Amino acid sequence: MRCEEIMKRDIQCVSPVDAIEDAARLMRDENVGFLPVCDESRQVLGTITDRDITVRGVAESLPGTTAVEDVMTGELVACSEKDDLEVAQQLMAENHKSRIVCLDSDGRLVGVISLSDLAQIEEGGSASETLRQISEREIRT
Repeated sequence: MRCEEIMKRDIQCVSPVDAIEDAARLMRDENVGFLPVCDESRQVLGTITDRDITVRGVAESLPGTTAVEDVMTGELVACSEKDDLEVAQQLMAENHKSRIVCLDSDGRLVGVISLSDLAQIEEGGSASETLRQISEREIRT
């Protein structure tokens, strides 16, 4: 199975200059905890999560007008929409990520795969193995 077969395609993204309060509202409205941070051409520059806003923004007493780029995660874990799903699972496990962005051949955002997407197509326990590997980050010393 290829990534394009299960990825979510209707993905909202935010600009690096958007305010974190606007990103939080978009997360609320879309019922998500993760947004890609993209430029005008949908090139992914990083990601922002509800946890990024909480830990790097709110906990540091930054104002809601703080730019997304000031609290986003710049390290990008991505796969191609044409990749085999096993590639995405391996990248998620190796990088301890519960979501991965999918890019087209021009490097533009076309979708996102989450751990819950993997669980819905469970193949021989692959989602549970990926979850085990992702969660190892919680017990590392």
